[in-house]
Amino acid sequence: MGVTNDGTGATTRRNLLVGAGAAGVAVTLAGCGSSTGGSGSGTGGGSAAIKTSDIPVGGGKVYDDQKIVVTQPTAGQFKAFSAICTHQGCTVGDVSNGTIHCPCHGSAYSAADGSVKNGPAQQPLPAKTVTVSGDTLTVS
Repeated sequence: MGVTNDGTGATTRRNLLVGAGAAGVAVTLAGCGSSTGGSGSGTGGGSAAIKTSDIPVGGGKVYDDQKIVVTQPTAGQFKAFSAICTHQGCTVGDVSNGTIHCPCHGSAYSAADGSVKNGPAQQPLPAKTVTVSGDTLTVS
């Protein structure tokens, strides 16, 4: 894919941005395949095996690459939610003391059910399906 110029031999900003945007779409589409199994590092939309021991009781872990957050509100109870804050689309940052925290504007969500504990977010985090098999779990 070539970047055109404005007739003077100089690349225009508009053409450069359009080319970069198209390249980004191609990279995004190429990354939308199935996730890698076993590592917890697949792309968004897929499900990858996550070790149950990686999720602390009363806390959780954010998987940026999959855009999910997995929590363990009580021992043996695993929950998963979208990691995208419902306020303005930031990725949540961490889970502690039963709360999922968004670093952008201070929204906080319940690690047990994804409900809003502190605004400015007004909608809960969308829940995901968690399947536990032995010492691993998958999220879909």
